[in-house]
Amino acid sequence: MALPRSLTSLLLFVCGLGIGFVFCHLAISLINMKPPQHSHLVYNDPHGHLEDNHHDLHGEMNFDADLSQHKDENQSVADDLYKKVRILCWVMTGPQNLATKAAHIKATWGKRCNILLFMSSEENKDFPAVGLDVKEGRDQLFWKTIKAFQYVHEHHFDDADWFMKADDDTYTIVDNLRWLLSRYSPDQPIYFGRRFKPYVKQGYMSGGAGYVLSKESLKRFVDAFKTGKCKHFTSVEDVAIWKRSEEH
Repeated sequence: MALPRSLTSLLLFVCGLGIGFVFCHLAISLINMKPPQHSHLVYNDPHGHLEDNHHDLHGEMNFDADLSQHKDENQSVADDLYKKVRILCWVMTGPQNLATKAAHIKATWGKRCNILLFMSSEENKDFPAVGLDVKEGRDQLFWKTIKAFQYVHEHHFDDADWFMKADDDTYTIVDNLRWLLSRYSPDQPIYFGRRFKPYVKQGYMSGGAGYVLSKESLKRFVDAFKTGKCKHFTSVEDVAIWKRSEEH
């Protein structure tokens, strides 16, 4: 039995109204979509941190969420090298970066170091961080680095074979580094890092990328400052460090 013409028209009208509403809603949603807020940062400064504090993290980050996927991997080589190639990692940071940057190193790659230290201008027993009795600022990085190496030499010289300096935004695959270092003797005055060529005759290692000193290199470096052979000549930390190393 056919529906009355008036009822059919009403049903068609209601269906058309519903479909039109859906399409209008989708169109308005597409129009109101906003472009990414921070895309300009890529062009301005690829190494900048302007967006670090724009948004708070919601909830806790679980850095060990995928451990179950690696439980059957053969780690015998890595475990063996961990015992034979001892690496002390010290991270240059500041009181303002402990929770936002240093904490993530502590929760991730820092676990792979035999010893992990955080060097700051102020002591923090809870984190913990070593206080070096220096001021914050780029012009203080040289002395912060010198005092950090002196602290490591005094308190942990016999606890490691290699001594790595990193910043609180450095990322390192420590197992790969340990594999590289296993081919060399820590009793030789050698060091490794990202080499830049200007300013220093034999080049210098980037402070931001991190660099590694052998036990013998650390000993010579600290001894040179004790005897006065090494002196401060520039506030540019990595250039100054390797200029002094070149001379001694």
